[in-house]
Amino acid sequence: MIAKIMSAKIAQASMAAVTAFLLAAEPAAAQDEAAFYKGKIVKFIVGVGVGGGFDTYARMIAPYLARELGANVIVENQVGAGGIVALNRIANSPPDGLQLHIANGTPAALGQIVDNQNARYDLTKLEHLGIVSAYPWIWLVAKDSPFKAPADVLKPGARIRWGGTGLNDGPGDGAAITCEALRLNCQIILGYKGSAEIALAMERGEQDALYVSDSSAAQIDKSGQARAFLSMGRKRSELLPNVPTVFEAFKLDDDQIWWLDFRNSINDLGRILVTTQGVPPARLAVLRAAVKRALTDPALIAEGEKSQRYIAFQEPEVARDLAVKALGAVTLEQRERIRKVVMKGQ
Repeated sequence: MIAKIMSAKIAQASMAAVTAFLLAAEPAAAQDEAAFYKGKIVKFIVGVGVGGGFDTYARMIAPYLARELGANVIVENQVGAGGIVALNRIANSPPDGLQLHIANGTPAALGQIVDNQNARYDLTKLEHLGIVSAYPWIWLVAKDSPFKAPADVLKPGARIRWGGTGLNDGPGDGAAITCEALRLNCQIILGYKGSAEIALAMERGEQDALYVSDSSAAQIDKSGQARAFLSMGRKRSELLPNVPTVFEAFKLDDDQIWWLDFRNSINDLGRILVTTQGVPPARLAVLRAAVKRALTDPALIAEGEKSQRYIAFQEPEVARDLAVKALGAVTLEQRERIRKVVMKGQ
């Protein structure tokens, strides 16, 4: 009996020693990983050209993240396939936590839904760092456009030229789904580097329309390059409250509503931050904590409000759950319908 009691006490002491060691090791590991970033170069990858909304957000956030990490955060634009090239880069880079990417969650999810052959990433497996902001999307028309009212786009002979960067880039797939849903006569011209370049093409009269986030739309509308035409969600944009929604402007049948609601269902991903899969857990925790501190910094939030680049941070778990939901929400038959519309160019 005494031997059993002694054995139990020894086991309890051993367990306590192990627990104490693990508890002591956790903060030590966190300290080591925090020190890892000091003086390092962290690349902040943007999948579109300089001057667009995502590029502006990255350059606004970078100094705050650099301060939180004690690192040099360098914004790098890697243009290609509407952001897919940049996502592929992140998905296939070493898991060292020294690269992060601000992705347009909507076309990123859509690329997987339509099984884009160029997409070599899985949005549910990348390490999520949080959502910068989620937003409504806006249909812009050229400032001298003949489309003065929504009914004008339905007139016989009406033809709308849309600008995009890639087939499922946000502007491109948004235009394709809008044209399918409303049964419009459209031409979608791809190859632009970002929304800023498309806006310039609209100002020159080369394009008629652009499908873009409301923060970018508000900037472009304010500049006079183009005019906000319709909000594509069920609610009006807070930034453009006088712009009616597509649901207010048209009498829609069930199939039209399905198309528009599908597109809106993946909009909740917004601007997401991701890094490479497989970053060591302690290092990932440090990076996530730094991102959260940066994106909840009152100074950054105020800077964003001043320039209408709003920050509304959501946790990494929320971002991943939304990605899982978006990718699992459509049937195989619906996926095929979406693919045929979005991937017409392939």
